[in-house]
Amino acid sequence: MTDFRQQALAYHEYPTPGKISVELTTPAETSKDLALAYSPGVAEPVREIAQDPDAAYRYTAKGNMVAVITNGTAILGLGNLGPLASKPVMEGKALLFKRFAGLDSIDIEVSHRTTQDFINTVANIADTFGGINLEDIKAPECFEIEQALIERCNVPVFHDDQHGTAIVTAAGMLNALEIQGKTLSESRIVCLGAGAAAIACMELLIKCGAQREHIYMLDSKGVIHTRRDDLNEYKELFANNTDKRTLRDVIEGADIFVGVSGPNLLSAEELKLMAPNPVLFACSNPDPEIKPETAMAARDDLIMGTGRSDYPNQVNNVLCFPFMFRGALDVRATAINDEMKVASVEAIRQLAKEPVPESVLKAAGVEELTFGRDYIIPKPIDPRLCSRVSRAVAEAAVKSGAAKIDLPKNYMQD
Repeated sequence: MTDFRQQALAYHEYPTPGKISVELTTPAETSKDLALAYSPGVAEPVREIAQDPDAAYRYTAKGNMVAVITNGTAILGLGNLGPLASKPVMEGKALLFKRFAGLDSIDIEVSHRTTQDFINTVANIADTFGGINLEDIKAPECFEIEQALIERCNVPVFHDDQHGTAIVTAAGMLNALEIQGKTLSESRIVCLGAGAAAIACMELLIKCGAQREHIYMLDSKGVIHTRRDDLNEYKELFANNTDKRTLRDVIEGADIFVGVSGPNLLSAEELKLMAPNPVLFACSNPDPEIKPETAMAARDDLIMGTGRSDYPNQVNNVLCFPFMFRGALDVRATAINDEMKVASVEAIRQLAKEPVPESVLKAAGVEELTFGRDYIIPKPIDPRLCSRVSRAVAEAAVKSGAAKIDLPKNYMQD
């Protein structure tokens, strides 16, 4: 672990501190180049944009630029360490945008006194960018922040910790249930965790067919039920009219377990109480709610996913967020709506059913990947994700009325 720590620190320090930089896209060698790039030539696109704000997409980098914005109140699993400490994570997000979707991205870490201060700061700079990716903001403030910014901004706003997690979870879940011979509408679901990711996951599963009354959500105080008086408005949506109070109570007979909580909170004995052919997503990182080795020893009829890359079925947001923004920006979407989210779920899950290219097998270090118990969701390094998910999102944006322009000709054709 010490070696890995030193490797991680060296990676971020050398050869240049950080992970991102700005590069020029036009010539800047001659006096004429500089006259066009700045004064006096730059005045011409200024005049055009002043007359028509949409001209910014024609004459500036706005249409390919995403801002990754945080206040550092929920950094990874490390907690509220402040805006500056979150900068390596935000730079990492920018790296992923560029690596997987060719999107330019800049990280912005905001210090503020109140939630409204943060909202005002982001809203006031939003038009600089083609989209806003909110990151590492704690619940329940993240719900208020995202909703307020969606209402105030003319560009898409997406809290990846909520919706990216939900989209990838739903895609893998639907495929796992298909393999297990079950349907989402008839499945009993236990969700351990009641933060931003948990609530977003359950809401999207409901949009995909799950029944709200079949969902049992637990926070640090146990089952969220109708007789509790300590629930915020977001948890209240999942208050179940039940006498069950503990994880052991609700896990018995459950078809699905989704963990977005903490390490080692589900025991092998509790897992054994689930219904035949269960689906288990233990997504706490880096240590899941139950170790895969322990889970597999307890149940041989299980399909399991985690947030880790060293086990099968990694539930990883990078399967979604770069391509969500790629598709949204390419049709100048003003928002990311439910239709676009569901379209990305379907695109991701269908890709897992197709033959896997040799290049992906080589990059994954495996000889074979076939749709089944150990391959319910694509690998993050699958290059087809960009075209499939981006196109699905863009088409859904156009069809639902969220797009300002039509799909470009021959857009994202394989």
